[in-house]
Amino acid sequence: MIAHLQRASDTAGLLAYLYGPGERGTHVSLWLIAGDGHGAPIELLAEPGSLPYLAHALDAPVERLGAPAPVRPTWVCSVRSDPHRPDLTDAQWAVVARRLVSAVGIAPEGDPDACRWIALRNQPRQVHVVATLAREDGGLHQGYRDAFRLQTECRRIAAELGHLPTAFHPTPRAQETAVPAPPITISSEASGSVVAKGANDDLSAMILKHAGFRQIEDWHGRRHRLPTTTAVADRVAIASHAAEMLRAARYGVDLAPSLDVARMSTPTNPLGPYAAGAALLQITDRIRSAENGADLRQAVDQLLHPEHGALERVREALEAASKHITDLDDEAYALADRFGFAAEFVSSAQSEVIDSEDELHRVGGPSRAEARTRSSDLPASQSAALAVSPAAAKAEIVSVVDIEFTDARAAARPPRTSGPRR
Repeated sequence: MIAHLQRASDTAGLLAYLYGPGERGTHVSLWLIAGDGHGAPIELLAEPGSLPYLAHALDAPVERLGAPAPVRPTWVCSVRSDPHRPDLTDAQWAVVARRLVSAVGIAPEGDPDACRWIALRNQPRQVHVVATLAREDGGLHQGYRDAFRLQTECRRIAAELGHLPTAFHPTPRAQETAVPAPPITISSEASGSVVAKGANDDLSAMILKHAGFRQIEDWHGRRHRLPTTTAVADRVAIASHAAEMLRAARYGVDLAPSLDVARMSTPTNPLGPYAAGAALLQITDRIRSAENGADLRQAVDQLLHPEHGALERVREALEAASKHITDLDDEAYALADRFGFAAEFVSSAQSEVIDSEDELHRVGGPSRAEARTRSSDLPASQSAALAVSPAAAKAEIVSVVDIEFTDARAAARPPRTSGPRR
């Protein structure tokens, strides 16, 4: 069982879409299976001709809020069951819908001021739960953890129904027959020429020739050599390319380290093609090496920036993958939903740390001792403007008296003369 969570700004438009044919013509006649309108006759209004009135009944608490109402006040959750299992009845889907709105806090069981919601069916094995985020008591439902709670409850329901897929056990395949391959050695001679030895069959000889080697046959046998006039950078590139092609053809290749591009290149990106991962590692290193609050804020901003931060880019990539999967394969909706849920989880993670800039400003601030030191260095005109409390003034007087008394006792002591020790 999979749930896909979205937000909408127009309840009437959303209902019109659900009652319509859908993007792929998969919607059938829609009917209401559950809901709570807090006195509004949602059972009578859940008809194609009464959609504006049904939307108005759901939006009534939002309209009472006025300006504080959210921009996208409509909460919609599409729940799908396993297509390989029998479909649930309307009564079972109604129980599922009630459990979901209760699990996320839209309509907790026994709450008289909960949000208004309805559950609709317009195709097999799927239910749409539509709710508005304004409560009857004027509060707002905070949904930044809804995606996590929905998935947890869906897994719990699927386990109770016995719909969880069994673990996949791959069928063992017969071991592939190894093709005997002669060892080929590519090394650099003292003259600077690059030589490949051991390529005694026609296939390996053709691969080396394609890479740029010239074949030589003399009393030493068949060899392949690069011209001595070949530039050093070209020698390394050609030798590495030849070794790569030979290994792809399942030959054993012994390539000299001085001719291996992977060993000679500077490890500017230790993760190879995973440049994004390397960039995130750099952000992590900057966070760990931050010496003050300003450095920490600059490093964390690389993650949290609302437009260009790493979290936002990850969310966009997961969302794009979810949409493109369905474009390539209509039957892969479950996989597309998993990527969509992952994007929702990243969005939830963003909401956890949003508006944290002010708190980060206080991290690594000056200590009280530093503040007192700086205050003692203020000019006389600024020091005079600072009010001193009577308690502080009294404490200062006492400390002065103690110092004077100590000095007097020190002066009363007779001087100690140095002499031989006995």
